[in-house]
Amino acid sequence: MKGSKRSMVLPTYLDFFITGGHTLLVIRALRLIRVFRIMKLTSFTRAGQLIVYALWKSREKLGIFVSFVLILTTIIGTLMYLIEGPHHGFKDIPTSIYWAIVTLTTVGYGDISPVTGLGKFFSSLVMILGYAIIAVPTGIVTASLLEKKQSRNTQVCSNCMFDKHDDDALYCKRCGTPLY
Repeated sequence: MKGSKRSMVLPTYLDFFITGGHTLLVIRALRLIRVFRIMKLTSFTRAGQLIVYALWKSREKLGIFVSFVLILTTIIGTLMYLIEGPHHGFKDIPTSIYWAIVTLTTVGYGDISPVTGLGKFFSSLVMILGYAIIAVPTGIVTASLLEKKQSRNTQVCSNCMFDKHDDDALYCKRCGTPLY
């Protein structure tokens, strides 16, 4: 414990000996990493395990979705490069793809923006498409969370008429009668 306190105080003393040493005070912000220890607790809760399971179960759908979005941003960026061109700030296709990602994710930094009417119309469509795209992964994971395990067992106990047995049940849960 003492060693860790000394290492956090060190940047303060370096300011006295090194010109510009006050910039090392930023190192103190590394103490915030301790907060992430709390995140480990989520693996022990049922809710955390349920979310991780839902993400794992929908990984293929999410992978296809991310691939689709990457292809879509490449197409949108290329189209915007063709519409606006280098003389309006879209100097190359990678820069236009950057613009497409910023616009599609509704971040909108504003460092690159269309000038022509067609470019503004196209960017408006991309913005609306961005809102629709944000909802898709949420829906995929939510569907995985809400999906109930469907039982394939249709056996009914001849003694007590109980019908909610596990798929691999050989005996009735309620009365113990063999299931046929």
